[in-house]
Amino acid sequence: MLGVGTGLKFTKKQQIFLNKHAIYTCALGGRRRKKYEDIFPGLKSLQRRDENGHNYNKVVKKGKKDKKTKRTFFEELAVEDKQAEEEEKALKEKEQQQQQQQQQKKKRDTRKGRRKKDVDDDGEEKELMERLKKLSVPVSDEEDEVPTLVPRGGKKTKGGNAFAALIQDQSEEEDEEEEKHSPKPAKPEKNRINKGSEEEGEEEEEEGEPKADDLYAHLSKKEKKKLKKQMEYERQVASLKAANAAENDFSVSQAEVSSRQAMLENASDIKLEKFSISAHGKELFVNADLYIVAGRRYGLVGPNGKGKTTLLKHIANRTLSIPPNIDVLLCEQEVVADETPAVQAVLRADTKRLKLLEEERRLQGQLEQGDDAAAERLEKVYEELRATGAAAAEAKARRILAGLGFDPEMQNRPTQKFSGGWRMRVSLARALFMEPTLLMLDEPTNHLDLNAVIWLNNYLQGWRKTLLIVSHDQGFLDDVCTDIIHLDAQRLHYYRGNYMTFKKMYQQKQKELLKQYEKQEKKLKELKAGGKSTKQAEKQTKEALTRKQQKCRRKNQDEESQEAPELLKRPKEYTVRFTFPNPPPLSPPVLGLHGVTFGYEGQKPLFKNLDFGIDMDSRICIVGPNGVGKSTLLLLLTGKLTPTRGEMRKNHRLKIGFFNQQYAEQLRMEETPTEYLQRGFNLPYQDARKCLGRFGLESHAHTIQICKLSGGQKARVVFAELACREPDVLILDEPTNNLDIESIDALGEAINEYKGAVIIVSHDARLITETNCQLWVVEEQSVSQIDGDFEDYKREVLEALGEVMVNRPRE
Repeated sequence: MLGVGTGLKFTKKQQIFLNKHAIYTCALGGRRRKKYEDIFPGLKSLQRRDENGHNYNKVVKKGKKDKKTKRTFFEELAVEDKQAEEEEKALKEKEQQQQQQQQQKKKRDTRKGRRKKDVDDDGEEKELMERLKKLSVPVSDEEDEVPTLVPRGGKKTKGGNAFAALIQDQSEEEDEEEEKHSPKPAKPEKNRINKGSEEEGEEEEEEGEPKADDLYAHLSKKEKKKLKKQMEYERQVASLKAANAAENDFSVSQAEVSSRQAMLENASDIKLEKFSISAHGKELFVNADLYIVAGRRYGLVGPNGKGKTTLLKHIANRTLSIPPNIDVLLCEQEVVADETPAVQAVLRADTKRLKLLEEERRLQGQLEQGDDAAAERLEKVYEELRATGAAAAEAKARRILAGLGFDPEMQNRPTQKFSGGWRMRVSLARALFMEPTLLMLDEPTNHLDLNAVIWLNNYLQGWRKTLLIVSHDQGFLDDVCTDIIHLDAQRLHYYRGNYMTFKKMYQQKQKELLKQYEKQEKKLKELKAGGKSTKQAEKQTKEALTRKQQKCRRKNQDEESQEAPELLKRPKEYTVRFTFPNPPPLSPPVLGLHGVTFGYEGQKPLFKNLDFGIDMDSRICIVGPNGVGKSTLLLLLTGKLTPTRGEMRKNHRLKIGFFNQQYAEQLRMEETPTEYLQRGFNLPYQDARKCLGRFGLESHAHTIQICKLSGGQKARVVFAELACREPDVLILDEPTNNLDIESIDALGEAINEYKGAVIIVSHDARLITETNCQLWVVEEQSVSQIDGDFEDYKREVLEALGEVMVNRPRE
């Protein structure tokens, strides 16, 4: 230490200061040393000893060296310190080399016994990567526009699907952890940061103290890499199943959440701007906006195959940014078939109520044992149960099940004894019982009979929370919905009011667009006649549109800047027209059942001494709850079932056209629609395609195998077949299933224009009322005509269930 044996006396503070800064003073030179000489005056006459113990009383002048030693006192200190550092560094390097040699020896011993195994691992690794590539999601155009993330190594990664984002996030987290534990090199090279940090991270794991990662310490580097890929693959598959259990070929992108929207995370409304969804490489939504106001009942409408169900699934899976305080439920899967009674399956959906009841039983047991501390908590549990209406829960569940067609015996029947359609009704009952903040129903009337549809229609009119429905039943949408969301041109358009109001507003909007288009075409024609080229005329028209947009933007300054203007296109009208050829006149009796008794083997007879007949002017709709024999009656009329007693009589020239709700059974799945009609009716190729096109089947679907068509497309093939048969009587069993609203309207118009007899079994109220059908109800093993119209029948059904008919004025 300085000052020892020098004859100088320093305070403790000065001694510490000198020892700390002596080396730096020597290195910095005269100016800094002058500063310390001013602080410590005795430094100029500092006395030193040499190695032999001789004293030297030399004055060390500023900036000059000792003449004999040629070194100042500070320089000698620096040299000694430098030598000590070099010795310490050499010792550390030697220790590191010994550790590396030991590690390499261990690795060599481990690899000797695993070389044969590594060869097999290579094949498994390739197979794993191939499986991973098959599961990868195609990138949508919207995702390509998202700015790509730049990793620390400086290499950009292209914007990809959800899997790619997941891998990137995981790799970044791992890199950050490795950086925390790995030693930083003195002079890192920029182009080797990623690689270096990864290798150093692995070495640190081997050298560090035992941790959770040491479970894999016995594995080789190659095995660890393979295990890491396997884990990534499993995580990707799990996230894929969570995102969409049915389909795995979706791509979603969404604009960043604005600061204003981030502040409203606890709001009850949903506001999603500029989201895009593609499925199987096809764009369904492009820069669309979703606005859902709490307490409103929305109907989502649009042609088949445009993405309505896909949107509901993405909302339910929260692939889109739904506020976290909004609980969402999509009713799409039937309940599990087990020993649970139907009413208990509904009650168990309310997990909060079950937990409170369990806690109540536990606290009561503690009170009985003398634990008075549980009394206060038990009182709070009672208050929560009263607030949730737990006492009336079972009565509410039974009311919902009764409305959906379950009699008291069926309500206590195990779910495994129900068919898929009835288990779907139990699932719907669970959704209605839970009352989520946002309830989404996808074609809820498909699995219901007319009586259940009437009850559900009436029940949902009093729904106080938010509702989003996809349905093809126009009467249902008219009664239930307060707003309509129209999916058109990959965007969502909003209309206030029910479906009838939307239809009027949409038709008016289409007329205005057509006028604007015709005006634009007239202007282009005038410009071309004035000597402008097509390109110049279009450019001038676009400039005029831009000026018009800017003018509108000044009026609405709060609105964001709009996209670059494009020339208007002719509005496309989605029109479907069904036609059935009119039959020749037939003399009565045309078709009838006389004294018919029928029942399935081992079951109670459905009909006893039934008398029922029609003529060529008949328009009849058969109604009644499920299971009373409506479809059986139609099969008896067509001759597909033989009566146990009595007979079916018909005109010998009568041709019957029968649409079975199980229409897939009558189609040949391996044929194309064109081949099916050609074989059945000996039609030329073009005539077969014309017939299919007349019923709204797209041209590209004419040459696809029937097994690859959607339900709605298959139904159109069956209608085309009916038209080719030129029937005298149409017997239709649930013909509206899988048809969109436009097609149902077309079917109603075709029935009204048809001159033959028509018998329908349908749950679509609008089809029944539009075709002016007489209502015949199946009950008490017979069929009888109803006195009154459809509104009278609705009132009768609701009164039988103990419900009050809601007469809500339509908006």
